[in-house]
Amino acid sequence: MKKNPNLLWITVLVLGWLFDFLFWKQSIGVNFAIFALLCLVGGFFILWMDKQRPARGTLWLVPFIVFFAAITFIRAEPMTAFLGFVFTLFLMGILAVTFLGGRWMQYGVVDYIYKFLQLGGSVIVRAGEFSAQVRNERIESGVPRPKVNLWPVARGILIALPIVLIFGGLLASADVIFSNQLNSILKLFSLERFPQYIFRLIYILVIAYLLASVFLHAATKSKDEKLIGEEKPLISQFLGFTESAIVLGSVIVLFAAFVFIQFKYFFGGHANIHIDGFTYSEYARRGFGELVAVAFFSLLLLLGLSTITRREDEVHRRVFSGLGIGLVALVLVMLVSAYQRLVLYETAYGFSRLRTYTHVFLIWIGLLLIVTVVLEIFRRERAFALSALLASLGFALSLSLLNVDGFIVRQNVNRAVQGAGLDVPYLVSLSTDSVPVLTDIYQSSSYPGLTRDAVGAVLFCRLQTKTNDSTDQDWRSFSFPSWKADMDLKTVKSRLNGYQVNDDSWPIRILTPGHVAYDCYGSGSD
Repeated sequence: MKKNPNLLWITVLVLGWLFDFLFWKQSIGVNFAIFALLCLVGGFFILWMDKQRPARGTLWLVPFIVFFAAITFIRAEPMTAFLGFVFTLFLMGILAVTFLGGRWMQYGVVDYIYKFLQLGGSVIVRAGEFSAQVRNERIESGVPRPKVNLWPVARGILIALPIVLIFGGLLASADVIFSNQLNSILKLFSLERFPQYIFRLIYILVIAYLLASVFLHAATKSKDEKLIGEEKPLISQFLGFTESAIVLGSVIVLFAAFVFIQFKYFFGGHANIHIDGFTYSEYARRGFGELVAVAFFSLLLLLGLSTITRREDEVHRRVFSGLGIGLVALVLVMLVSAYQRLVLYETAYGFSRLRTYTHVFLIWIGLLLIVTVVLEIFRRERAFALSALLASLGFALSLSLLNVDGFIVRQNVNRAVQGAGLDVPYLVSLSTDSVPVLTDIYQSSSYPGLTRDAVGAVLFCRLQTKTNDSTDQDWRSFSFPSWKADMDLKTVKSRLNGYQVNDDSWPIRILTPGHVAYDCYGSGSD
């Protein structure tokens, strides 16, 4: 990049201006995905012009970045959208730190930590160091700095300004439309706007500096020639096999006793709901968080002991692996118990976002536990970091493809069909991701009339409380769920004429054609 530093600065300044154009006074929508992809393209362009080619392994990151960037405007459900933002930025960070080396799949946990700390340091100082190096090399080479004479430009502007003002005034008098447009343009140069322009210029320059630093880091610090602990373990195996076996064995005995004593409670289902005075809610909730915590800390325990334990012969390795399998097997039993408790709670009280997240999370942490013990058996402990990354990606992908709020609507409506109540206020509180599912159910003749009436109440509530029409939004704030919800609500609006607002009190209360009243707000906690 030293041969053509101006190209770097022009590119990042354009990206900084595009950030201002896309985000100033705009809500988050398609603008984030556009800017992320522009940064991706800009980075590849700069590095390609500097004859820096990406490693083949690096290119595997690009489809995931594009997917998660798109999710930020395809899904409106908060957790899914949040994971879209997080994984877009996180994967772009991995792309920057491994651009030339492409060995991110071989990173250990310490490598990821070290590489991102290194990237953080580069973001602060790299662009400044680069500018200083270019300036020093120019001075040392004796190449004079090109001088730019701005006086002719200033004189031209001073001469042209009164002439343009005179002709502009005449043209404004001749045409009202032109006059209005000219006034709008002149407002941009009012003194009241100067503080705003200065603030925007500052953050444009800051963003340009940060992007330049990231591109320079990718060009100079991403070769991955040597990974931490690849040749020599970072932490020596200082703990004896006997000590580790005692620790693992003790934990296994404790877990086995817990599973044995609680077996009836784990898998007794509905028959044990009221045993010892437990209510349905208490049975389902009691110990759920603790069981998940046990799974997490058991994973850390197994990884830690695997890293520091000396296994001097094949017998030691087999016994240690066997203990690891036993530990994971018992933890999986506990996870199955936690999963069943969650199902019982959902059966009694319906689905919510938190319960749905937990459903998906339990599956992926269970898979990660199994993979971890397999890696230990085959002595590929280093691959745990990749496994954890893939499990995290799997969790985020699952939520993205599931459509959490649409899933909640379907499950809770199916419960209502079977005779349970339908929490209308909670369904109203869901994001616009839920509206297409709600309209499909309302227009379907396969659902009972009372259930469809309740779903219609949800849609009518949304119409009554709707304050933002996506058709009036700037294209930069475009969100697919909002647009789709608008279209679907317009489709069913004429079919909701039989619904009416019961009174003017708050919260809004809706009366269905069957004379059943529903509140629009007030329930649905996780």
